[in-house]
Amino acid sequence: MRFQLSDDQRALRRGVRELLEARFDRAALRAAVDEPGLDRALWRELGDAGFFALRLPEADGGVGLGLPEAVLVFEEAGRVLLPGPLVATHLAAGAVPGAATGESVVTMADGALVSWLDGADAVLGDVAGAVRVRSVDPLTPLHRLPGSGVHAAHEVARTDDAVLLTAAEQLGSALRTTELATRYAAEREQFGRPIGSFQAVKHLCAQMFVRAELARAAVYAAAVTADPAEIAGAKLLADDAAVRGARACLQVHGGMGFTWEADVHLHLKRAWVRARLWQTADRAEELLASAL
Repeated sequence: MRFQLSDDQRALRRGVRELLEARFDRAALRAAVDEPGLDRALWRELGDAGFFALRLPEADGGVGLGLPEAVLVFEEAGRVLLPGPLVATHLAAGAVPGAATGESVVTMADGALVSWLDGADAVLGDVAGAVRVRSVDPLTPLHRLPGSGVHAAHEVARTDDAVLLTAAEQLGSALRTTELATRYAAEREQFGRPIGSFQAVKHLCAQMFVRAELARAAVYAAAVTADPAEIAGAKLLADDAAVRGARACLQVHGGMGFTWEADVHLHLKRAWVRARLWQTADRAEELLASAL
């Protein structure tokens, strides 16, 4: 499949990136880590920019765009590790008052996990008996649900869309860690040479790039077809690119990458959490096997 972004799509992605660079830069990211919590002002700004109402019809006050455009927007959110139940609030636009404009924060019961339960204004799905658990990601508070962990969200949202948008966030993170690794490899010197000139580092960066671009192709294609099997494949590839990309980025940075002050570990931790949301690897593999 050949898929080229239109001028309007490029402008949309550029606009979202500029907004996030202005409102959620590295300083804001570290502040959110130090004092976890949802920035309600930023949430409303996202609403004003059409982040949540992107796919609502214009007649209903939305932007009137489609799933491919939503993927581009969520890719940018994943790139900067924007916190909050973005996917759930986006899916709730038009169904929950205030979700489209960012006035309301909405979360959903997603299998056995619920993110941002304490900070949400509305919850979709049955969360009775949810217990707070320690999250590996300091920017994603989690609750665990008792029982089998069957998706309650099937009754209130299109779960395939949630899977794909989460994959888009993973893609953004994978692309960002690839940027961080290649930039550091070009700047850091050992023995009078940039470490990027060493074969082992070259291989790490090349592998990161290939995994990220493969995930990008799969995510973009699934956004066009909306096929459940292709969405499952996109989630598998994006999860792999995000997790393995962050690990490789840690290796490129060496000892510095493992410090709390570096941002690489935040990408790895968020990638681990996202890999357990909406559709795990086991479930995606089952769907793909059934499709074959």
